Amino acid sequence: MAHPWVPGSCQPPATDERMHRMSASSALSQPDETPPLPATARAALAQVACCVGCCCGRVDRGFPPVPVERIKEVWKREKLNRTVQLTISGCLGPCDMANVILVMTAAGTAWFGGIEDEGVFTEVIDWARACHAAGAVLPLPAVLERHRFCRFAAASPT
Repeated sequence: MAHPWVPGSCQPPATDERMHRMSASSALSQPDETPPLPATARAALAQVACCVGCCCGRVDRGFPPVPVERIKEVWKREKLNRTVQLTISGCLGPCDMANVILVMTAAGTAWFGGIEDEGVFTEVIDWARACHAAGAVLPLPAVLERHRFCRFAAASPT
């Protein structure tokens, strides 16, 4: 079952056909005779990575804070990691988009940055709570859309 994803991402969500084409052309693809990869017993539906690296959350450098302790406390108290894994990360880059959040699901990844309002982090917490309650990946909060950016340059045609 495909997980819903918000429109406007840099790349379309991977379909089974697109994933097959990507793996068939990838140097990392597995030969047909290779047994399937094992699945983790701790599979989450999504993962949120919050950057607190060289710029993100560094109020001493003039950047807005990232409420890391509050986020971690909610995730731990409500056991949200069972559904939405939280990773407090070092530098995710790009530093010109300080206060970066990366959301990863089976459907794809989405990058958000330039987050100055602590309310945006509250919206991410509320989204994780809703996903946990529903047992499914739900659409991301609309407030994140104004913070979405494309992390990687498009591949040049060959």
